[in-house]
Amino acid sequence: MRTHGLMATAAAAALSLAASADIARAQSAATFDAVKARGVINCGVNTGLAGFAAPDSQGVWRGLDADLCRAVAAAMFGDASKVRFVPTTAQQRFTALQSGEVDLLSRNTTWTLGRDTSLGLDFLGVNFYDGQGFMVKKSLGVSSAKELDGATVCVQPGTTTELNLTDWFRANNMRFTPVVIERLEEVNAAFFAGRCDSLTTDVSGLASVRASQGPRAEEYVILPEVISKEPLGPAVRHGDNRWADVVRWAHFAMIEAEELGLTSANIDQHLNSTNPAIQRFVGATGGMGEMLGIDNKWAYTIVKQVGNYGESFERNVAPLGIQRGVNALWTKGGLMYSPPIR
Repeated sequence: MRTHGLMATAAAAALSLAASADIARAQSAATFDAVKARGVINCGVNTGLAGFAAPDSQGVWRGLDADLCRAVAAAMFGDASKVRFVPTTAQQRFTALQSGEVDLLSRNTTWTLGRDTSLGLDFLGVNFYDGQGFMVKKSLGVSSAKELDGATVCVQPGTTTELNLTDWFRANNMRFTPVVIERLEEVNAAFFAGRCDSLTTDVSGLASVRASQGPRAEEYVILPEVISKEPLGPAVRHGDNRWADVVRWAHFAMIEAEELGLTSANIDQHLNSTNPAIQRFVGATGGMGEMLGIDNKWAYTIVKQVGNYGESFERNVAPLGIQRGVNALWTKGGLMYSPPIR
């Protein structure tokens, strides 16, 4: 498995990321002003993961993560289209943020202690609660991940997925052979070409990849085991508080809007609402935007132009066959919960 070479490469990568983190801390304070002056947000997204961030047939980026980028643009500029989507691989994404190539990382990225500290990042919330799983071809005759002893497993490097995979097989006294490929499209292609017995990533990613096979999707099955916690959410550079506030509250606004029953179709009907929470939300009272350094109608604009969290989920993630589950509102048994906008 070229263990020593892999360890040396990993150590070098860690040192490089640590050095980039130091640079990021020096640059981060000016992000709000730089974005404002530029007039567009550089948003780091996946290279192409249906349901989260992928270009459609017209080249327009669609997905839950792409919508979060648009929500931030709507809050910042009053125009959700003021986004430049920057595709990043799993290995490139952190360097892209640390170096200033992107202002925001909205790329199905797991919030962990290590990333939150040693990489100099700040995670600002969770826009999708996920967990790692395994997919196999039905013809393999496997119904549980516990039957994968000795299997070859396709996985992307530089991910929590790769680390979880090793931990899980070791904990279960099982052997496996990793097939490590950097680019998402290539690792998926390797799995479908039969180069490995199983593909592992977040369950949402497996559902997205499976759906991409069209009529052949029924030939593949996602196994029942979920072996990790993967809270996915947006990240900015550490110490970038003013910019972080805008991103954080743009995310929370989409959740709060769903809880208040505000949608892109009906929000105009609520502009004169007597509900104090809605008055603050649409900018009629409270000066919430002034506190963030943006227009007081920032949250209204997000919902009008992008929609609430539920709308984004139904538009992007539900077609993959993924249920709301833990990503439902807290009032409906899920974990989605926004602090008060007041």
